[in-house]
Amino acid sequence: MKRFVAVFLILVAAFAVPALAEQHGGPKSAEKTMSGELVDMGCYLGHAAHGEKHISCATKCISNGMPMGLLTSNGQLYLITLNHDNADPYNQLKNMAGKNVTVTGEVATRNGIKAIDVTAAQLASK
Repeated sequence: MKRFVAVFLILVAAFAVPALAEQHGGPKSAEKTMSGELVDMGCYLGHAAHGEKHISCATKCISNGMPMGLLTSNGQLYLITLNHDNADPYNQLKNMAGKNVTVTGEVATRNGIKAIDVTAAQLASK
């Protein structure tokens, strides 16, 4: 009976630990640096609005709380998230709507949504 309980506990631990890791975000990814256009997620997802003609609208939407995204040159869209240890890079991005930026941070994907937890941001060099 003791052997059965020990095997049972080992099996429970073997399945519970990975499940808990997935539930709490799993292992962190390494920092990555990427460039693209800073878009407001509402207008981009709603009607593909982006680019120079959309800068004033995107700036207004972002300043009113619309989430920001990074649209890469190959069409990948990343939700930009606030780094809880340093909000400065995220807040700097709010003034760069519609412009090409370079961001650094941990990249995560969950249920098909890609995000970058921004730790550094600047206008992209041309």
